[in-house]
Amino acid sequence: MKVTAVVLSWNGREDTLACLRSLEGEPVDVIVVDNASTDGTAEAVTGAEVIRNERNLGYAGGMNVGIRRALEQGADAVLVLNNDVEVEPGAVAALVEPAGGAGAVCPLIVFADDPERVWYAGAGYDPRKGYNGRQRTDRPADARKTDRACGAAMLVRREVLEAVGLFDEELFAYVEDTDWSLRARKLGLPLLVEPASRVRHKVSASTGGEGSDGALYYSTRNTLTVAERHAPLGRLGTWRRRAVVVLAHGAQALLARRPARIRAVLQGWRDFRRGRLGPRPE
Repeated sequence: MKVTAVVLSWNGREDTLACLRSLEGEPVDVIVVDNASTDGTAEAVTGAEVIRNERNLGYAGGMNVGIRRALEQGADAVLVLNNDVEVEPGAVAALVEPAGGAGAVCPLIVFADDPERVWYAGAGYDPRKGYNGRQRTDRPADARKTDRACGAAMLVRREVLEAVGLFDEELFAYVEDTDWSLRARKLGLPLLVEPASRVRHKVSASTGGEGSDGALYYSTRNTLTVAERHAPLGRLGTWRRRAVVVLAHGAQALLARRPARIRAVLQGWRDFRRGRLGPRPE
C-alpha cells in the first residue's frame, strides 16, 4: 500500500520540522501543506514536497489540498497529520493492516510532554446530545471501534475518501473530523483506534491550546452546526441541545477567567445563528 502523509502547517516551523524528522524511516511519501505561514516554515522544509497556500485555508481546506495532491500522485491511503504531532517508530506500518476494512484508523495519541498520559484512545459521540463526547484515555490491548476519528492523526484509504468525500471546508477548523466521521458511519464504515500505533501530540498548538479564544469560537459554532446537520430534532430538543453546547463552552471560558474567551463563545453562537461559516471574522 502506497501511503502518503499530509502534514498541515501554519506558523509552526519548529513543530513542523520535528514532525517531519519523526517520519524519517517510515514507509511514507510526505507532502507538507503550508497555510501561508509567516515564520519561514515553507522555506525550512527539505526532503518533502511543499504546497504553499496563498492564504490560511484552515484545517479542512489545507488538508484537502494535500489529500487531493496525494491522490493525484497515486496514493492508496492518506495519513493526515497535524504539524504538532510526532510519530513514534513503526506507527505508520501498524495502521496499514487494520485499514483494510475500516473507514479510518487512528493511532493511540499521547501528550507530547507526558507520553505516559493518553490524550485520545477513541471517543463516543451522539449528535443528538450536543457535545463532542468524552475522549477515552485508557490503553486498549487491541484495536477498538470509536464513534469519531481524530483528525490530528488518521489513516484513510483512497476508496474511502472517494466514497465519503473530503473535509467540509466551510467548517474551517475544529469538528470537521467529527462531521467526516458521521458521514463515514452513515455508509457503514467502522472507525478504529489501533494501540500498536502511537503518536505524540502537542494538542492544539496552532490555535493556542484547547481552551484558547480561537478553539472556543470554532468549537462552539461548529459543534452546533454539525449536530444540527446530522441529527435534526424538534423545536424543544433543538433548543435544549443548543443550551447544552453554549453553556458547556461558556463554563470552560468562565473557568479561564478571561473575558476574551467568553466573547469568543458568544461570537461562535451568534455566527452559528447567522449561518456564518468559514474563517472567524476579525
